[in-house]
Amino acid sequence: MTQIKPKKQRLLALDILRGITIAGMILVNNPGSWGHIYPPLAHASWNGLTPTDLVFPFFMFIMGISTYFSLRGYNFELTARTGWKILRRTVVIFFIGFAIVWFGRILRGAINGSVWDALTDFSTIRILGVMPRLAICYGVGSICALLIKGRGLWWFTGGLLVLYAIILLTGNGFEFADTNVISVVDHKILGADHMYADTVNGVTLKFDPEGLLSTLPSIAHMLIGFICGGLIMSTRDNNLRINYLFIVGVILTFSGFLLDYGLPINKKIWSPTFVLTTCGLASSFLGFLIWVIDIRGHKRWCRFFEVFGINPLFLYCLGAVLSIIIGAVKVGGTSLKGVIYTDCLMPLCGDDATLASLIFAILFVMVNWLIGLILYNKKIYIKI
Repeated sequence: MTQIKPKKQRLLALDILRGITIAGMILVNNPGSWGHIYPPLAHASWNGLTPTDLVFPFFMFIMGISTYFSLRGYNFELTARTGWKILRRTVVIFFIGFAIVWFGRILRGAINGSVWDALTDFSTIRILGVMPRLAICYGVGSICALLIKGRGLWWFTGGLLVLYAIILLTGNGFEFADTNVISVVDHKILGADHMYADTVNGVTLKFDPEGLLSTLPSIAHMLIGFICGGLIMSTRDNNLRINYLFIVGVILTFSGFLLDYGLPINKKIWSPTFVLTTCGLASSFLGFLIWVIDIRGHKRWCRFFEVFGINPLFLYCLGAVLSIIIGAVKVGGTSLKGVIYTDCLMPLCGDDATLASLIFAILFVMVNWLIGLILYNKKIYIKI
């Protein structure tokens, strides 16, 4: 990680959308109690879409746009310099995600008196997750974007989604079961001990929502963002930009909802319709933000989200680390998180567990924001 100051004027609407998604990711990942969550702040159990299901794919879409901006400075040429930049960033992001999981094991091991086992035993550590998926999609997507030029990238992206749809339809891909092709691939390559355990309708299986096979449509997801980045940079007229984004948004969103009848929208398998719908909504929302911020000039409300938007991955990782710490550190036999939620917030909320859980999540977001605000005021951008 390095501290830098941006040399070029940033697209504020993109920073704000990025900030909204990071704040949303921290919010939904850190309730006071996982058993007490308002429905919009929970993921869909299997098929379907909730507001919470939008935050990660929105960030993936934004990453595609940002990648276009970045590679534009290299004239979209795959040189040794460009390749090294992509490889280095891919490895760094991947291993930061892995290190966060490892840190959690080490901290819990230190508290339980088994720190050596946590340091040396990798037999049950989860390999994939949000950060590794971002890393893989950035790395593979960037190389594809540099090798495949023009409209060929559109066809390639669509081909990935069609190929994945065929795999799902022929491999029991829309069922939460051990026979699901996604689960089969992950069990064969990763092994059950390195996978996430998920529960759907009371059934618990080793089923990783960021698994290997479902990374295929995620790469297409990132490339759709990359293509939209090209549309944005094809003109300096913000009115034309929002027209392009709204057209793409409407086409993708309606396509996703129409195809949902045969290919259900499903985040946990990152179904093709999930890609289309969430990319469409993200494109439309970005167009709306450009209209509000850059055309109408309404910027005063933006600062809160801009703090998250200029240091997105750092603040996301910071939130993950803080979450591990307050969940592991004990106060009188109870975790620090439990003390704050049960002993402090529950009484204040009249024992309304769901309201207390939401307030805890909001307070957690604010703690991360305050740290981000210090960096913001000092004009420090931490680039990962």
